[in-house]
Amino acid sequence: MLLFVYRLIINFVFLISPIIILIRILKKKEDKLRFKEKFCLYSKKKIKKNLIWFHGASVGEISSIIPLVLKLEKNTEIDQILITSSTLSSSNIFKQFKFKKTVHQFFPIDTNQLSKKFLNHWKPSLAIFIDSEIWPNMILNLKKKSIPILLLNARITKKSFNRWKVLGKFSREIFQCVNKSLVSNQETIKYLKYFGVKNIKSIGNLKFIQNRHKNLSLPKNLRKFISKKVVWCASSTHNGEELISMKVHRDLNKKYKNFLSIIIPRHINRSKELLEIFNQKSLKVHCHSWKSKIPKKIDIYLVDTYGETEKFFNLIKIVFVGGSLVNHGGQNPLEPARHGCNILYGPHVNNFKNIYNYLDKIKVSKKIQDNKSLCKNIESLIRNKSKTKSFVKRIKNLGDKFLITTIKEIESILVK
Repeated sequence: MLLFVYRLIINFVFLISPIIILIRILKKKEDKLRFKEKFCLYSKKKIKKNLIWFHGASVGEISSIIPLVLKLEKNTEIDQILITSSTLSSSNIFKQFKFKKTVHQFFPIDTNQLSKKFLNHWKPSLAIFIDSEIWPNMILNLKKKSIPILLLNARITKKSFNRWKVLGKFSREIFQCVNKSLVSNQETIKYLKYFGVKNIKSIGNLKFIQNRHKNLSLPKNLRKFISKKVVWCASSTHNGEELISMKVHRDLNKKYKNFLSIIIPRHINRSKELLEIFNQKSLKVHCHSWKSKIPKKIDIYLVDTYGETEKFFNLIKIVFVGGSLVNHGGQNPLEPARHGCNILYGPHVNNFKNIYNYLDKIKVSKKIQDNKSLCKNIESLIRNKSKTKSFVKRIKNLGDKFLITTIKEIESILVK
């Protein structure tokens, strides 16, 4: 009965999807050419027999598997790797890498018909869903075709568990299609067992794996400019956090000469809106995408391009990680941690609770409550000029260990 209801709802979404996609194109949240992939009109082809398929919702999930995919590309038993995601920003991440046998497509709308069409075209040998991506029609059709399903870096929050729990037998039917789960925390093990998932392993959080294949160098003139400033960075900020960052800037700008705030919004499509807000507040702003010379005196350097966040972490020692002073659940703090940054974060970090607990324990991160405590802790870190380089190797070694273990787990399924 619940499957019937789900299919009615998703079919209705399919009917109105042209309107939704048109609106998203106008907001520059959708690729105006490649959106057709969501209707199984492909821009890439399946080339050979043995194809592994990864699916992740957005930027965080796709970024976390890049080192894994680069390793798997060297496996001669794998002919092709398919990555799907749902957002434009995640497809832009993919463009930064020169893959030899990996292609990206947008995930289709999860109707029964489109999920069948998708599987008939790509014929994956293994389907890997990252974090908390569960799509009922796709999962059930994978099961019917006897295609192994792996949950990678599986993460179920208490909130999402309660939602699935309400659905009773329907949830159990979906989750019991999963052949193996590699989980990122102990809480998820408990929830998966409740839904009857059998083969569960805890091997560590995939997000600890370091991507060492990126070019992390900023232009020389920008590096020189930043080096002469007293600087901090507000990264992956959400609506409301930029205003908090602005208040922090005003307070600290009174105390320090050449004070600079670097703001990197989580969604760069908000950059125009942020630029207008900062200008209204009489703050001097320079956008990263501008090709003009950077003025000597600016208040805020606004990063309005994709995939360059880590380049700034290379130069900055104080980073506030957003999605945490607003009730969003937090963003991944491991990128700045890997570069030896001191991390500040707000109280709302349920999505990365275990990672923050670890970083707090090794004194890389610290929780703040509001703009006043953020300001106070930034000032304290300005006075303490050292980066947390002693912990960089520790985090790297953990990531390397998780990468090797994950590769072995994936290859063990392929052997079968």
